[in-house]
Amino acid sequence: MRAPTRGERSFSAAYGDVELVVRADPEFWRGSLRLLHLGMLQIATEESDAVEVVRTARDATADGRTHLFARLQLEGTALVFQDGRRARLRPGDLAFHDAGRPFSLALPERQRAHVLMIPRQLVRLSEADIGRVMARTIGATVGAAATEDPAALLLPLLTGLVDEIDAATPAAREELARAVTDLLAALAAAQLTGTGHQRPPAGSGETALFERVRTTIETRLGEPELSPRVLAEAHGISLRYLHKLFQERSTTVGAWIRRRRLEACRAELARPSAAERSIAAVAARWGFASPAHFSHTFRKAYGMSPAQYRAQGHSN
Repeated sequence: MRAPTRGERSFSAAYGDVELVVRADPEFWRGSLRLLHLGMLQIATEESDAVEVVRTARDATADGRTHLFARLQLEGTALVFQDGRRARLRPGDLAFHDAGRPFSLALPERQRAHVLMIPRQLVRLSEADIGRVMARTIGATVGAAATEDPAALLLPLLTGLVDEIDAATPAAREELARAVTDLLAALAAAQLTGTGHQRPPAGSGETALFERVRTTIETRLGEPELSPRVLAEAHGISLRYLHKLFQERSTTVGAWIRRRRLEACRAELARPSAAERSIAAVAARWGFASPAHFSHTFRKAYGMSPAQYRAQGHSN
């Protein structure tokens, strides 16, 4: 039997077109969903009786949503099915799944979860890699070896940040949302680098190392002292080898860091919520020590000054 239409509308408004299926009498089914919008990040706090949530290929095509979900289970259990895989979640566990493709969730008991929704580009993975990390359990409760998973150590931090957002001031929420997004990207990348449940394929050692370096860059992007030497020391490799990793991708370490900082600044300058923040403050937040150097670099990359770009963004 299907759940009440009101509950279905609530879940669909947050997640995209989905169907809710209950096995008991729908009249007595109870579920609630509270949605928090934080720019590119949305957080749904979901509580429900036993239910199955289904998103079909037709649903995905109909509404066109392509964001990614990160389900952080708080109480009860959940099963996430996608692409022929199954992730079993207990309290404290997390799994990603993709709104752009069919999936189903089996929630066999009264349960509560945070469901974090972000645009797929924010995880900074290729489409092939995104497919590899969906419906895989991240957490300390999955098998004996999982307790050694470094990614699992990030989950209490993620839970704490999400809980803190609820009580934070609007200005602090923006900072916390960025930290949450960075953590989600790191958790996704970790599943491809041998720290998750997948064993990396033969010959993928350099790729795995590059992904770890890239994750470090993302999490430390706002540090002005971030440099090739700092990265090499953080990963226990030589400077020469670090430069080789980036040369094989037709770039340099410095160019990669500069590009990511510029992209972060450009995104912030376009956000109405950051209109009161000075351009110098935006530059400093993303690791540019000199406002003049930032303005010169920004103009060279985008053909206009940061002030012009901000004005253009607000006029659109």
